[in-house]
Amino acid sequence: MKFLKILISFLLILIISVYIYIETNLKTHIKIENITTTSDIDNDWINDIDDILDWSRKEVNNKTNYKSVYYDWWYPPQNEWVCTDLVRRAFKNAWINIKKLVDEDIQNNVHLYKRINWKPDPNIDFRRVPNLNTFFSRKAISLTTEIQPRNIENLKNWQVWDIVVFGKPKDHIAILSNKRNINWVPYIMHNAAPIPKEEDLLIYWHKNISKIIWHYRWKY
Repeated sequence: MKFLKILISFLLILIISVYIYIETNLKTHIKIENITTTSDIDNDWINDIDDILDWSRKEVNNKTNYKSVYYDWWYPPQNEWVCTDLVRRAFKNAWINIKKLVDEDIQNNVHLYKRINWKPDPNIDFRRVPNLNTFFSRKAISLTTEIQPRNIENLKNWQVWDIVVFGKPKDHIAILSNKRNINWVPYIMHNAAPIPKEEDLLIYWHKNISKIIWHYRWKY
């Protein structure tokens, strides 16, 4: 009886060890290549994707405070922001002025922006998730919203600097990181309070907080 217990314990340890080895090997040896671009709008010798990625990670490290307040001078202070500000500021680092582009599109297509109710307000329109969603649906490439862990072909569609929009009950927007978990699902960089984070929450947020309603890639 004692021998049987020892044998069972040994087998359990062996099974766990093999599982950990396989998991580690999968994570180490299977790699989904990140997309890249030669586009360099600001001519800083850093391509636009890396510009956006680097700035997003910098803001995560800065731990900028989450604060949702209306300002009548357009931009919030540099030490505070909401989720949409991460996207705007990240794109600005590649000289892509999201505020200017959103304001222009609203002016020319006000009927498409349901959130503003025919009353554009340049102080806040560019900081609202539904407005950014409408804008990206018109100006970016729409991609799959289905996530299949460990499915390489599916996850090749989920790439660094892609934009993910979550719907009700909590409107939210995030940028995909170049980090991936053991199932090859990318991390998200976002600010959901109290500070911005880079974390493995893409599927968790989709299943437990708000579903992914759109997935975009900027036309670089």
